[in-house]
Amino acid sequence: MSTRRRGREVVLKALYAFEQGEQSQSTILEAVMRDGGLDEKTLGFARTLFEQVANHIKEIDEYIENLATNWKIDRIAIVDKNILRMAIGEIRYMPDIPLKVAINEAVELAKKYSTFESAAFVNGILDRVIHEKGK
Repeated sequence: MSTRRRGREVVLKALYAFEQGEQSQSTILEAVMRDGGLDEKTLGFARTLFEQVANHIKEIDEYIENLATNWKIDRIAIVDKNILRMAIGEIRYMPDIPLKVAINEAVELAKKYSTFESAAFVNGILDRVIHEKGK
């Protein structure tokens, strides 16, 4: 497994905790990152990804709702929603990550942590990002 994929898995856990709203962003970041067993480079990537998503969560959620026709953000499963948030966070706020890499990693996370249907759902939503970027 790539070190960045491991970083994304740690961020997925951090976003899940963040979604619960019981702890501050900095507390979650410190706890999850400390326990994630990441090397310094991967830790930096994971920290940046978490912060970008957490700091832009409202804009990202609005973007997801625009892409997910007939789906309100609160109807999307928490794991799937956070995977989409990460991918869109990478695409919109981390320009050094290639679009296709962000999408592929999101689909792989959905396969691992959600269902087959979720992986197809995530792929379908993110495919709309490709088409939108092409315009």
